[in-house]
Amino acid sequence: MPLMIDGGRIPARWAEKKGWRAGLSAGSSKAPGECISIALINNMPDAALEDTELQFFELLNIAAEDRPVLVKLFSLPKIPRSDRGLEHLDGFYFGIEDLLNSRFDGVIMTGTEPHQSNLREEPYWSALADVLDWAEENTASAVLSCLAAHAGVLHSDGIGRHPLDDKQFGIFDDRKVTDHALTSGTSEPLRFPHSRWNEVQEDALVSCGYTVLTKSAEAGVNLFVKKKKRTLFVHFQGHPEYGAGTLLKEYRRDVKRFLRRERPTYPKMPHGYFDAAAKRVLDEFQQTALSHPSEELFAAFPVVATSDGLESPWHSAASQVYRNWLQYVVSRKTSTAVYAASASSRISVTWLR
Repeated sequence: MPLMIDGGRIPARWAEKKGWRAGLSAGSSKAPGECISIALINNMPDAALEDTELQFFELLNIAAEDRPVLVKLFSLPKIPRSDRGLEHLDGFYFGIEDLLNSRFDGVIMTGTEPHQSNLREEPYWSALADVLDWAEENTASAVLSCLAAHAGVLHSDGIGRHPLDDKQFGIFDDRKVTDHALTSGTSEPLRFPHSRWNEVQEDALVSCGYTVLTKSAEAGVNLFVKKKKRTLFVHFQGHPEYGAGTLLKEYRRDVKRFLRRERPTYPKMPHGYFDAAAKRVLDEFQQTALSHPSEELFAAFPVVATSDGLESPWHSAASQVYRNWLQYVVSRKTSTAVYAASASSRISVTWLR
């Protein structure tokens, strides 16, 4: 496998994966010159922290093909964590100060669950802004996922997010609206999962120089890009990294919150996800939950009946987009190396702008 984890700090779930191995430090002089160094800043809540590692590792491993990729794990400070979550971070993640004193070929930053309507009031905002500023000078490209995408456009261009009437939740069909190398080799429709309560709108993005690459009639803009200083920023409102069962886990979490009276309404099922048989079983459970809501009922949630047959039809498009992204990072890495060797013979990389 081409994917390596920095410094031997491999989460236990990965140690059991055949072929996964530790890598050298991204800053080590012994690191292979052809290796693509990626900082993965995983800010997901504890319940999804390790699943998100798995999703991105698998996605990058497929997308890398034969290119060696070295991944180093980070997480923003001041995100609410349990003792178990903190223990996991202490064992396998590096501090943000380490990141800010390093250079990487690329960076991927996830979102987290928002607690403030104004993202600038989140306790981790200052660190997040520092990372965004750092990425403009110290990477070839940055991928921002969901809330991180919203934070990125707010910090750089003052574009605010807009609350939705209900959660944008499920699998939605994207269409390409701009020809771009990032979506080269993908076929329409591009199906991607979404899970969010807010959106950034196309007119605001375009007016600030962002290029929208894909959007859905139902879910709005998904993939959009903008060059900021030396770095191509790639934004997803959706979650191409999700696994086949991720939307089911989120739906169960929302059902549990309803049964514990932590949310006032019963959650809607994820759009375009369950088959007809699973929908019937879930409808029956919903009627029981609405008639007799109690936390004890959650134990009867029909996990097995609804998980059979779940698929991830977005993985082909997701892998291709990330394959194209890694190719861009490689092209910039090569261009920089050639320029350093001979300033008079700079290579002009034109396939991504």
